[in-house]
Amino acid sequence: MSLSFYPTRLAILLSAAVAPASLVIGLFLPAYWTAGLALLVLLLALAAIDLLNAPRLHPGEAICEGPAAVGVGEAFSVTARQRFGGAPPAGVELALGVDGPVAAPLGWRTAAEMHGETGSAAFVLRAERRGTARAETLWVRWTGPLGLAWKQCRLTLDQQILITPDIRPVREQGAQLFNRDSVQGQIAQRQFGEGAEFESLADFRQGMDRRAIDWKQSARHTKLIAKEYRTERNNQIVIALDAGRAMCEPLAARAAAGAGGEAAGPGLPRIDRAVSAALLTAFVALRDGDRVGLFAFDSRPRASSKPISGPRAFPMLQRIAAGIDYSTQETNYTLAMATLAEGLARRSLIVVFTEFPDTISAELMLNAVGTLLNRHLVLFVVFRDEELEAFTAAEPAEPEDVSRAVMAAGLLRERRLVLARLRHMGVQVIEASADEAGPALVNAYVAMKKRGAL
Repeated sequence: MSLSFYPTRLAILLSAAVAPASLVIGLFLPAYWTAGLALLVLLLALAAIDLLNAPRLHPGEAICEGPAAVGVGEAFSVTARQRFGGAPPAGVELALGVDGPVAAPLGWRTAAEMHGETGSAAFVLRAERRGTARAETLWVRWTGPLGLAWKQCRLTLDQQILITPDIRPVREQGAQLFNRDSVQGQIAQRQFGEGAEFESLADFRQGMDRRAIDWKQSARHTKLIAKEYRTERNNQIVIALDAGRAMCEPLAARAAAGAGGEAAGPGLPRIDRAVSAALLTAFVALRDGDRVGLFAFDSRPRASSKPISGPRAFPMLQRIAAGIDYSTQETNYTLAMATLAEGLARRSLIVVFTEFPDTISAELMLNAVGTLLNRHLVLFVVFRDEELEAFTAAEPAEPEDVSRAVMAAGLLRERRLVLARLRHMGVQVIEASADEAGPALVNAYVAMKKRGAL
């Protein structure tokens, strides 16, 4: 604990007022010119008395309370408390020092509320990236009864907050999407009528697909007989997350504002959005009885898990996703796709979250993906670049706005060309906003399963 002293704004203003007062006394009452010095000495004496009468802190009484873990992008509150001895001070301010990927939208300093001898203040923080935030320092400053001098104390804290992948979409949407779209529902006909594996023969009923009629058996029994199928479970799904430089760039929090095209501020990185959508899909797939694995890569493979299922699978996938680091390296699609294909012993649905910054990297990506299509089903998920779309849609007010809109339109045209080539190769592509990517991927997965494409 370190203690320091310095004057308040009131003391500085009073000191500044002594100079003109001394000048007036010296001009009109030269014999009393020392009165100005006396005023300054009086002010210093009052400040010293104020310091002596200021309350003291209880050493070791600093408390910092906050959540042990929060999701990336989530706003949370940290409460700091400090106890004083004797009568509470008139004004107390607390400042929090945090090391880690967090921001304070309302500032790191705030006035404390006094409850008896204890002053407390709540700091609103926002987790910007995954990692660990550490509340290391708490600064407390307070004044005496006259308000002429600050006492400031620096206290050491030891509070850690783990910033994990955002699983709010899983908690809020996971069960809802599963109950709405699950092929293993309460209606038996959906379970047996839209699967891929033959289950049994049954009398044809109104509403059944006419393509399910077995004409040979119908002729033998002189009535319409249909085949019933059961949904195949234990499918294998691998979610590949590109953690390269392009995926670690933040998405715009809101579309560009005004004709000037100035963004309102950066949002979460693409990789964090991708992790949230991947965990939502994994939750639904695991509840549906399938096996799910994660694979992360940039210039080389960074994290990998074999497809797993069971009640402990989702916490394990969550821990693996939390360990995916932010990277500044370019993505090596050739090495990543070759490594991924080598570790898959059976046909799988491969979901790739990626972002291609230019046509050269996109060409390498197309060549690498072509090797997977011979055996596996590939689905690409890319986030819409809403910032570029806002540039092209904004009404130009200056020549720079026209140039910006033309360049943005060219980039969007190249992007659509790459996505069209992926679709022509047989790759299913989902292009959605960051908030809609998770539900869109779940809907695509359920649709594939109903069709028996897996």
